[in-house]
Amino acid sequence: MSPAMHGYGSPQFVTLGMFIIDEFSFLDDDGNPTGKELAPQIGGGGTYAAVGARIWLPPDKIGMIVDRGNDWSTDIQEELDKYGPEMWMYRDQLSARTTRALNSYMGDHRSFDYLTTRIRITPRDLRGTRLARAPTVHFVCSPSRAHSIVSEIHEEPKWHPTTIWEPIPDRCVPEELPALIKVLPHISVLSPNAEEALLVLSMALPPTKTSIEEAAEKFLEFGVGNKGRGSVIIRSGELGAYVATRANGGKWIDAFWTDQDKVVDVTGAGNSFLGGLGAGLYLAQGDVYQATLYATISAAFVIEQEGLPQMSEVVDDEGSTVTLWNGDSPERRLRLLQDR
Repeated sequence: MSPAMHGYGSPQFVTLGMFIIDEFSFLDDDGNPTGKELAPQIGGGGTYAAVGARIWLPPDKIGMIVDRGNDWSTDIQEELDKYGPEMWMYRDQLSARTTRALNSYMGDHRSFDYLTTRIRITPRDLRGTRLARAPTVHFVCSPSRAHSIVSEIHEEPKWHPTTIWEPIPDRCVPEELPALIKVLPHISVLSPNAEEALLVLSMALPPTKTSIEEAAEKFLEFGVGNKGRGSVIIRSGELGAYVATRANGGKWIDAFWTDQDKVVDVTGAGNSFLGGLGAGLYLAQGDVYQATLYATISAAFVIEQEGLPQMSEVVDDEGSTVTLWNGDSPERRLRLLQDR
């Protein structure tokens, strides 16, 4: 661990997602190059989740392990540290390259393949660090790996974090449903996207508001959370997000951007949504419906451009320093969404 990380406070939100360098390939429906090129970018589900939380929280309230390989560059480090060096706990893996993946686009179809060996992060990696025993933990993985993660959490006495689980797309298939049901009682917030939710439940595509609501009800029946006290949030693109709990029923939260021309690239949108959700649960004192408003704004900032959103600091008329994202205020957007 980087010695510079010592002395920072304990974070509120920690993600077990990975840091990845994303590479890209763009083909048309026939498999021919489109001519579009995109330089390698900072990516990874953990990175986007951490930045989604950073839109709302100071950097010392957020934590993520970043594995630096033997190809690590100062440019990458500088880009990450712009968001606040306190967020990142760097771990050197000098015998391997930094985790890389290829995002391949063929028409509207996207595939994702690792180009290097993955270095997974587990709750045991947090022990003895400032990230240990965080109140909220986010992870992106298969049902079986989710079960391993919650088992490691249970190894820690008196650690009962809010767990936010984002199932990975290629494991949202009917064969995985028994494993998913097995882990649900240990999950505070289950959040697949709409297609993933319907696929794992063997329900028909494309998603509709009615089918999404039915899927959420099924997950609640399976017993999300301790004694069914958990939440289901089905991320549904331009339809918004459907939030459901056993105690208070279901509610649709609108997408922030109703103008699809504002949507440039949805890569990382779901991850940043759940980082924003983790921050929102803290700021809204556990109200999952209010927290989803924060999550929606985090995703809105991510989809406006290719790659991560830009953070800047300006001084307002009263002499206070204000943090802007893509030149806009998250609080302003939150008020607009609340007014809807």
